[in-house]
Amino acid sequence: MAYTDNMEKKLQIIFGDVTFGVKGEDFQYIFSYQTGGPESFYAAGREWLYRTPKPTFWRALTDNDRGCKFQMRSGVWMSADLFMACTDFKVSVDGQEIPKPLRPNNNKYGALEYAEKAAISFCYETITNPKTEVWVSYEVDGAGSIRVNAKYEGKPGLPQLPVFGMRFIMPTKAEGFCYEGLSGETYPDRMAGGIKGVYEVQGLPVTPYLVPQDCGMHMDTEWVEVCRSTSLDNSRSKKGAGNGSDKDAANNGAGCMRVEADTEKFAFSCLPYTAQELENASHQEELPPKRRTVLCIYGAVRGVGGIDSWGTDVEEAYHVDGETDKEVSFKIRFHFQEA
Repeated sequence: MAYTDNMEKKLQIIFGDVTFGVKGEDFQYIFSYQTGGPESFYAAGREWLYRTPKPTFWRALTDNDRGCKFQMRSGVWMSADLFMACTDFKVSVDGQEIPKPLRPNNNKYGALEYAEKAAISFCYETITNPKTEVWVSYEVDGAGSIRVNAKYEGKPGLPQLPVFGMRFIMPTKAEGFCYEGLSGETYPDRMAGGIKGVYEVQGLPVTPYLVPQDCGMHMDTEWVEVCRSTSLDNSRSKKGAGNGSDKDAANNGAGCMRVEADTEKFAFSCLPYTAQELENASHQEELPPKRRTVLCIYGAVRGVGGIDSWGTDVEEAYHVDGETDKEVSFKIRFHFQEA
């Protein structure tokens, strides 16, 4: 094939039995046909994935959501957020789709396969009624940049969505994040007070509501950069090993994962909890210890309302229609930040 045995191309392709790997000078990414998505993003001296990223449809209920009983109309999306099946995948190299490289077909490839770009797409089927599909593609270039595109197919009869986007769970708690967008916490119907600029947030703050709920949303974002100086080390030879508190021995500094807008600005939240962990807690003390970083990149977000908090729904302009298509695209880059 055209991309084989060309040492001038920087992206090495590894065709495993159940995985598709890409490797560059300072990064290694592994995509799994079994788990249905990326299994490892190793770059900037650390691993960035604790779980395979998947589409996300749910944000924790707010007091206003509970007041208008939004969960009774759209609660199926929390189940869809937890349970989905990967039903198909496609692999392309230098823009050319190739036959699925599953074993034993992968044996026709050698140990030295190179390309300018490689892409893999996964199809997810929801458990909703009617069911629908989300296609998520990852395109990697020789510099290690990843372009992510997620497309949701709307279907008649599907209820309103709380959100639509992608969720990335990192192995350890981040020191903080920086972003270019609107100041403070913003939602589609709570943006007027946001001031455009570049902002740095220390730690992963969770708004201390009496009852934990969705928080930390940032709309109209150009880019967000999450920095971690710890890595998850399960060995027993280091003090504190396995609890995510170990400084990266090889790099006395921080690794950064930067997400940049592609075609349109995005919304994001960066918290130490998943939506389900927030949903499961009735009071702040019931939240688990902060161990991970949960970065969600959204293409669509429901408003919070707040008209009276006793039953009035979010205004129609700020609903997320489940019957219409949704899409979000962004680029991921990694780099090392000196201490």
